[in-house]
Amino acid sequence: MRLFCLFCSLLIALFFISCNSQKKAVYNYIENANDTLVKDAVKSFEPIIQKNDLLSIQVYSNSTKPEISDALYNPAAVSGSSAGTSGGGGGGSSGYMVDMDGNIRFPRLGVIHAEGLTKRQLADTIVSKITDLENPTAVIRFLNYRITVLGEVGHQGSFNIPNEKVTIFEALGLAGDIPVTGKKDNVRVLREVNGDREIGTVDLTSKKIFESPYYNLQQNDVVLVDVKKSKVKQSDQALTLRRVAFVLSLVTTVALLYNIFK
Repeated sequence: MRLFCLFCSLLIALFFISCNSQKKAVYNYIENANDTLVKDAVKSFEPIIQKNDLLSIQVYSNSTKPEISDALYNPAAVSGSSAGTSGGGGGGSSGYMVDMDGNIRFPRLGVIHAEGLTKRQLADTIVSKITDLENPTAVIRFLNYRITVLGEVGHQGSFNIPNEKVTIFEALGLAGDIPVTGKKDNVRVLREVNGDREIGTVDLTSKKIFESPYYNLQQNDVVLVDVKKSKVKQSDQALTLRRVAFVLSLVTTVALLYNIFK
């Protein structure tokens, strides 16, 4: 019976310790800022082409017979190319894949280096190589522009971005936001730049967030949201309570059987 009382006392003590409310830091987005403080001009953003990007490329000109002249640069399919699955058409899985050397293989123009360029720069490069069309232009779009959000969010996953522009706030909105158990002041962004991986940190509570190079996400970025230590501590306490409750029930059962059969 003394052992039983001892376990009861231990369980009650652990219960009150776990229920002892500690002051938790709750951070809001962009704290200490209002409409008179944050009036920065919206910075233009152009994504940089990376390896394994899938690009739609369409060439146009002032030709009177574009179905003949322009079609030479817009074939229905590009076969036997390691850099593309089909000519720069707009839909489905067609497009030009940027290979591991950072190149695409374009009809009639051959190998063109694309990695590290913006869509505008690549379009200018393509147009500069076309000599048999009148006033050619090239329209380029990403076909696999997506970002990934992992960690303490509503729902983790990869998200396709059809308009090719997404801020870190929009990405977190797609992922169901950060709950109170997640860190908003130290969100990490994993990014590949010129073949190298880099990890940047973002403080979503700071009014200087708009100055961060990670405010606008690039394709293939991975956003990592860590869990607060307080949640880990609560989980450990809950596990300890479950174990103590199990042991207590076991001891109670043994004591009951002992009293019955003694």
